[in-house]
Amino acid sequence: MCFSITAVAQEKSIHINKTNEAIVIDGELSETVWNTCEIATNFICNFPNDTAITQSKTEVKLTYNDNAIFISFKCYDEIAGNYIVQSLKRDYSYPVSDAVGVVIDPFDDKTNGFAFGVNPYGAQREGLVAQGGGQGVSTDWDNLWHSATKKFDRYWVAEMQIPFKTIRFKEGAKQWGINFTRNDLKRNQSSCWSRVGQAYNIATLAFTGKLIWDESPKKASGIPSSIIPYFNTGLSQNFLKPNNNDFKLNKRGANPFLNFAFGTDAKIAITPSLNLDVTINPDFSQVEVDRQVINISRFNIFFPERRNFFIENSDLFSSFGFSQIRPFYSRRIGIDNNSLVPIIGGFRLSGKPNKNWRIGAMSLQTEGQADLKLLSSNYSVAAIQRKTFARSNISAIVVNKQSYNTFNLVDKSYNTVLGVDYNLASANNKWNGKAFYHHNFNPTFKNNNFANATWLNYKTRTFAASWNHEFVGKNYRPDVGYVARNQQENPVTKKTEFNSYYRLEPGVSYYWYPKISVVNHYGPTLYSDYYLTEKLNITDLLLQGGFDVYMNNSALLQVFYKNNYTRLLYDADVTRTNKTPLKKGEYKYDNITLYYASNVRKLFNANAQISYGGYYNGTRTSFVGNINYRLQPYAIFSLNLNYENIVLPHLAKATNLVLISPKAEFAFTKALFFTTFFQYNTQANNFNINTRLQWRFRPMSDVYIVYTDNYNTLAPEFSTHQSLYLGAINKAIVIKLVWWLNV
Repeated sequence: MCFSITAVAQEKSIHINKTNEAIVIDGELSETVWNTCEIATNFICNFPNDTAITQSKTEVKLTYNDNAIFISFKCYDEIAGNYIVQSLKRDYSYPVSDAVGVVIDPFDDKTNGFAFGVNPYGAQREGLVAQGGGQGVSTDWDNLWHSATKKFDRYWVAEMQIPFKTIRFKEGAKQWGINFTRNDLKRNQSSCWSRVGQAYNIATLAFTGKLIWDESPKKASGIPSSIIPYFNTGLSQNFLKPNNNDFKLNKRGANPFLNFAFGTDAKIAITPSLNLDVTINPDFSQVEVDRQVINISRFNIFFPERRNFFIENSDLFSSFGFSQIRPFYSRRIGIDNNSLVPIIGGFRLSGKPNKNWRIGAMSLQTEGQADLKLLSSNYSVAAIQRKTFARSNISAIVVNKQSYNTFNLVDKSYNTVLGVDYNLASANNKWNGKAFYHHNFNPTFKNNNFANATWLNYKTRTFAASWNHEFVGKNYRPDVGYVARNQQENPVTKKTEFNSYYRLEPGVSYYWYPKISVVNHYGPTLYSDYYLTEKLNITDLLLQGGFDVYMNNSALLQVFYKNNYTRLLYDADVTRTNKTPLKKGEYKYDNITLYYASNVRKLFNANAQISYGGYYNGTRTSFVGNINYRLQPYAIFSLNLNYENIVLPHLAKATNLVLISPKAEFAFTKALFFTTFFQYNTQANNFNINTRLQWRFRPMSDVYIVYTDNYNTLAPEFSTHQSLYLGAINKAIVIKLVWWLNV
């Protein structure tokens, strides 16, 4: 329950004063300075409503010295029982954990910032807040800071120390944007110091209060920098014959190959708001493999970037375009058809010269690979962003790939994209949108080589409406970008065909908030999605009506009815299992979907989605489910299952696709973690094992031991005496050391 109030929308402010007292980060708050600090209190609910003072009393204090800002939280807790947390692992999910957090907007521009959080057991969480925070916090970013927690009778304390060199800020500024947040899942309440409406993410920067400094924080003396060397070694074994694409196994097996790699990254603070990252022979191997999916669409799947070098200020480059129309996609660098391509080195300069401008430039050089028939290439991208009005901005980007033969530029081997985006965000966050135009320059195509789109969204607590338009030319083919739908393989000619397309995507929803204890809000949703050819002939049409019920205990129930129309331009293998293609032509079909997610606060929780109905000229039954059990705070056990049953008249048998993925995560301490998971995918005919031990032996410094193993689940030609290598594709064990050194 929250206590109702009538006026909570006024902007809040808090003063911060400098201290010369040494502060020990121990969760005790025993230093004298904490008794003299101004207190931020009277937190306001974000859930289950957003117009009331929370019952979960929280007090926040701040101070600083020449090197860092210090923040303390005192969280009163009068309800007996254990706190609800996921684990001791870093970067936990904030919405499903008891936790406190601070959102910092050092430029007070309402567009970009930083977020730091800690749960009652001391696990840390940090991330970047981009594009106003409407999409939450990106926890891929890691950096150096310190915290401690301690539990007392009827309250717990969190203490944070955030070095000034960890965040980017403008010298001379005496006012920052700031907000403090708390999750109290015992009461099932989420609250914040400066009110954020329930319809919006609690990290939204539009609603931050003011942090007023007695003196503006200053840049540390010298040039703050960090050196991050790595060493990587291990054994790998590949059982496939070299240069053989039919995936037959090497009957003789293969000798293990010993790998060594080392390199370094460096972070140099040019100014408090401008950072230079340099990398030499970077290690872009992943310590966690991509999660597999069953893909029965006609198009490729987007996988997110996981490599650390590309993370900080990544939104400045990756936010251009839309999720399916990206002029820059960093996974095009150093990866070619799932093969790693060595990167010699590179740099990235990024930051904010002042409140209104952001800049970024990045360049990396890859080695040539004779076995993959790849030339050495340079990948460069530059972006600039100018704030307009309250929270909007206009941005420009240039992306270029250029190949070289030794040190000689290869003529007509370039691929360049120039683009301009306008990002709309109103002061009250009700209106958001985007408009962009991107043009692709390459030596082969001179027309239909551009993409443009407009998106507009209006959202309040009860009502939301959106509109989206897209056009992608058939010759818009950015080598360092990602475009999902303007290319498709023709199974008859075995060639990739390119086509221009339009997209129209309107949607609307409305919610009621009843005064009952069980349901928080409910209401209908309407959505449609049109794809058309350049001549305005419809190729795909989805008309969807649904109804959502959000429970106060965090459970969710949704039901959807979908009416589909698809016109296949080519024969298509709509199961993606190399079966006889479905004939091109028009298809109309309907299906219904039911989704339920249980109370995530419970130790045992689950979610499931089941769909049934037509699929082209046949039927499809689909089930996607996940069950989780927490042995908190030390372990999480989960099982993911995706099952597809597809019946098509032109195929003699039903197609059954299964992806099953059990996973176990152990957090023995806040510094020692063990994760293992399996993936069995009948669509890819693959069984994968990934096991990872991580020891954080000092802040931001880790040792990883990773074991991976892949098997082909279809190996009918092998005799029984080959059982040792039956179906084996590859396996590897890797030891990786990353050491963060402050200079």
